[in-house]
Parts: sequence; structure tokens; C-alpha cells
Amino acid sequence: MNNILSWAEEDRPREKLILKGRAALSDAELIAILIGSGTRELSAVDLSKLILHSVGNNLNELARLSINDLMKFKGIGDAKAISIAAALELGRRRKESEVLKKAKVTSSSDAYHAIRPYLMDLSHEQFWVLLLNRANEVIRPFQVSIGGVAGTVADPKIIFKSAIEYLASAIILVHNHPSGNLTPSQADKDLTKRVKEAGRLLDIPILDHLIFGDNGYFSFADEGVL
Repeated sequence: MNNILSWAEEDRPREKLILKGRAALSDAELIAILIGSGTRELSAVDLSKLILHSVGNNLNELARLSINDLMKFKGIGDAKAISIAAALELGRRRKESEVLKKAKVTSSSDAYHAIRPYLMDLSHEQFWVLLLNRANEVIRPFQVSIGGVAGTVADPKIIFKSAIEYLASAIILVHNHPSGNLTPSQADKDLTKRVKEAGRLLDIPILDHLIFGDNGYFSFADEGVL
């Protein structure tokens, strides 16, 4: 029997994981384990490298690909595409479960990092609120609505229903711009004004409104437009 270490690198990502531990594997080798096999022309590792190259070797960009996007690669059928998507979703959920341990929000950056696991890698708009207690600790994030590529609509009645239900003392509004353009639209400004006025009447202040991007954010409070 040949020594495992004499095998070609692309033929043994599973064995490498056993011998050296998971941290020793490249991203391509980890994906190769997920897909199991390549094509006649490409090993599983080479096919994985091709997929990663298409997204600039960026796992966050890979997570944005749909099942159909992944299936455009020769050798990736629905089962392999689903395996990749499921693994990336588990990674996202792991981050999500680590974030909210009564996170205290004292700045826009705190709010951004508290909501980031819920909004990163999305290709469509979603509107969320962070519900805070009197100590400005996150009670929970709450999804208000899901929209399309162009936008989403947030109903103030749903926002404040969630705040009252969870006894929130304050709210931070958050929605994402999948395009990466963090400039608020007039609709964003109008909605912020309406919700802020409603919050004043209900004695539930709106502390900020974040426009979320995977690589940054716009804060209405920081920019003095709240």
C-alpha cells in the first residue's frame, strides 16, 4: 500500500484532513471534500479552484451564488451545489449564534456587527430592526420584511408591534443595499422620518437607521440625518 503522503495533493484532501487537521486544508480542498469528485478533465480540487477563481477566491462572494449559479460549472450537479450551499449556510449560522450574547450597542459599529450575520451575502433587500432594552442591550433582531433586488417596504405597524411584544425600550432600523451603494434614497429618508415620528408618540425612540453593505454601512445618526 502506498504511503498516503506520496499521493498527489489533489487526490487526498480527506486523508490530509485526518493526518494534519482541518486547518491545514485550503479552501479549495475543503470544497473538494464537499463535492467528492471532479470531472474527467479536472480533479475535485481543481474544479473547486475553478469555482473559487470565478468569485475572486472570496468565500463571501461564493456564498452569494445560487444553486443554479453553481450548477453552471461542468461537474457540479444539484446534489453537489446543494452541499456547497448547505456548508456555507452552516458557517453563516455559526457566526450568527456567536454574535448575540446580550450584545450592548453603544455605537453604529456595534449595531452593524450585531446585525451582520443576518444580512451578509444577500442578493435581495431585507428590512430588520434591532430591539434594545433600557441598557441598550440587544433583546433580539427582528425581520420586518423581505423585498426584491430593487427594494423592500417596511410597515411601521409591524415594526412597533414587534417592539411592544418584546418590551423594547428603543429600536435601530436596518436594511441592506445588495448593490453595495450605501447612499440613502429619498424613500429611505421618508420612511426613517415616519418611523421616528411614530416612535416619539409611542415613547420608543429610533436610535439609528443603518444601510447595510457586506463591506460597510451608512448610519443616519452618525451623518446627522436621523
